[in-house]
Amino acid sequence: MQNIKPIAMPGTHEKFLEFFIKESHPQSYKILDLGAGHGAFTQKLFNLGYDMSACDLFPEAYEFDKVPCVKADITTNLPFSDNYFDMVIAIEVSEHVLDHEKFFAEVNRILKKGGKFYISTPNILSMKSRMKFLMGGFFHSFGKLDLNKYDGLQHVASISLDQYNYIAVKNGFDKARVEIDRKQSSSQWLYVILFPLLVFNKTSFHNQKKLLLGRLLFLTFIKL
Repeated sequence: MQNIKPIAMPGTHEKFLEFFIKESHPQSYKILDLGAGHGAFTQKLFNLGYDMSACDLFPEAYEFDKVPCVKADITTNLPFSDNYFDMVIAIEVSEHVLDHEKFFAEVNRILKKGGKFYISTPNILSMKSRMKFLMGGFFHSFGKLDLNKYDGLQHVASISLDQYNYIAVKNGFDKARVEIDRKQSSSQWLYVILFPLLVFNKTSFHNQKKLLLGRLLFLTFIKL
């Protein structure tokens, strides 16, 4: 069996797989791994019996030999038919995308009605991330950009949950269902220290406890 190394942050694929399995999806579902990287997650779902497809901007880096990977730029038209997939999964992809309007519109086009769009992305709303932004002007997992590098590998889009919902609803999805991969210990300590200040804004949409403590966001959008 091929030992394919994920490109995502350590532990991301394992946590997302736990989350995915809890959803109890039929194995007959057609699933697209969008931004498949080396093919590590495509391989995991294929081995579980799912009907997998894969695409990536750099298919030459893809390693899983049992599912072909087609070249696709997620800010242009995706090379798939309308209403074809039951699910589209984009693990650690969205933060690399500038044109989220096109991104969501194209995913909506290729999904069947009621289909699910899964996104895994760094949680810029965690206490750790908010403190990093306060001190240095960059959210956690984001940093100063190389202004002459346009290879799609940099983290160029730090988008809040509210903004994701705005883009999703505008492009034919329901608002996101939100889960996290795990709680960050540093965010938990900051939460305890700053709790008196948070109380004054406890009704804020972005002050949900899971948003304040989570490392990664797992967002599920359903096509209406």
